[in-house]
Amino acid sequence: MDQNARPYRSVLYIPGSKERALDKARGLAVDAIIFDLEDAVAVEEKANARTLLAETLKAGGYGARAKIVRINGLDTDWGRADIAAVAGCGADAILIPKVGSAADVQAVAELVPDVPLWAMMETSAGMLHAEEIAAHPRMAGFVMGTNDLAKELKCRFRADRLPMLTALQLCLMAARMHGIVAVDGVYNAFKDEEGLKAECDQGRDMGFDGKTLIHPAQVAIANAAFAPTEEEIDLARRQIAAFEAAEAAGQGVAVVDGRIVENLHIVTARETLAKAEAIAGLG
Repeated sequence: MDQNARPYRSVLYIPGSKERALDKARGLAVDAIIFDLEDAVAVEEKANARTLLAETLKAGGYGARAKIVRINGLDTDWGRADIAAVAGCGADAILIPKVGSAADVQAVAELVPDVPLWAMMETSAGMLHAEEIAAHPRMAGFVMGTNDLAKELKCRFRADRLPMLTALQLCLMAARMHGIVAVDGVYNAFKDEEGLKAECDQGRDMGFDGKTLIHPAQVAIANAAFAPTEEEIDLARRQIAAFEAAEAAGQGVAVVDGRIVENLHIVTARETLAKAEAIAGLG
């Protein structure tokens, strides 16, 4: 699948040490999977998880789902071995934890020359260096690590996420500036569907491509929240048709539902239809 068109509505974390979960993920309706060798794996399981994940990725069976591997940092005893084990196993990207600068990206880039790199954006340093991180030529996506960020900021968890909106928006602006994916952080209360939907809607309104998830029960809500609605698809089609008709008549703008439609609206409309088409192609 074209990486530029690939949806990332739902991005599910799966512990690399859990064989049953790794197998079950092959049948989940997620757009992407983060195979986690870092936080979700106990120290004594690091080596076993690495071996299991490499074998699992080689076996395949994940279809169109994007396969992203979160390694341990290079400042740990496991990071380099993680890279060596998974770099040639068919992963679509390697996710680097706690990225604070472009130098952190470059250090991994030198060890794995041919796999796209993603960054966990979860520290104050990362937020303040978001633009230089996004600008790295190997950087392909940002994942917001909101739990770690809240810990570092010493902020309270609020439903409106007010204490971390600046950090989220800095990363979004950097991602959009350099044309990379930006995925929102997790919602911890996985049984709270109403709260999850509200946070997904907030993330979608802000401009995120999707949301990271900690439980399969969260997938359907994220998929719905980050997909174009039928109303948005219908409006996009009507905007394009009206604008093309206006252009044919020698006019630079059109009117749809009492609102002016200019070229900038058509760019968004075409993106909406392309996303809807890509999502339909996953089925």
